[in-house]
Amino acid sequence: MDNPIPTKTIGLIGGMSWVSTLPYYRHINETIQRTCGGLHSARLLLYSVDFHDLEVLQRAGDWDRAGQHLASAAKALHAGGADFLVLCSNTMHCVAAAVEAATPLPLLHIADATADGLAAAGLRRVGLLGTRFTMEQPFYRERLAERGFEVIVPAADDRALVHQVIYAELCQGLLRDESRQAFRDVMARLVAAGAEGIILGCTEIGLLVDASDAPVPLFDTGTLHAEAAALQSLG
Repeated sequence: MDNPIPTKTIGLIGGMSWVSTLPYYRHINETIQRTCGGLHSARLLLYSVDFHDLEVLQRAGDWDRAGQHLASAAKALHAGGADFLVLCSNTMHCVAAAVEAATPLPLLHIADATADGLAAAGLRRVGLLGTRFTMEQPFYRERLAERGFEVIVPAADDRALVHQVIYAELCQGLLRDESRQAFRDVMARLVAAGAEGIILGCTEIGLLVDASDAPVPLFDTGTLHAEAAALQSLG
């Protein structure tokens, strides 16, 4: 049987941050090459937003306007010929409904790709790292709970630390050994609380830590999402 080939155009909404959007392109195309062979690569469009504008709205809690920004990006990708949408951010899936309502295109939800990875590993009780919005708001945890997963979040001080490192360091491409150790400590406390695995629920976290930094499996949501997008694009 012939290998599948890319037939659908992926519409990426990226830039949140640009640092973590870069690996999406690589992981998507690595998956295409691994699956299709030869010189195949992905058909995709990228709409990269100015994250400064969205971060201001995040801090203000103005999720409606943030949703409008991403809805405009979705419309541009639809007009450009995308067949489905990929929102390259965990946090901004809090406005996934606005993105989905903007066009007739399906949205490949990052929490669904993550849930598939967790299910394949046979885990049910998992820790969640991410921005404070992802860890504290229900949109992400509830979607995983609907798939049967119990999600544990860090204590308040640890949530504040993780959020600060994401915005002040990782989103700006800064990788510091002391922050890596701090994340190791946070993950160790999640494991002590019963986590069988840990979701790297911010697309930048995988730039800082890897499997060697925790005693349980880590699930890099950006990688899982990119791989799922590649597979969805195949004919």
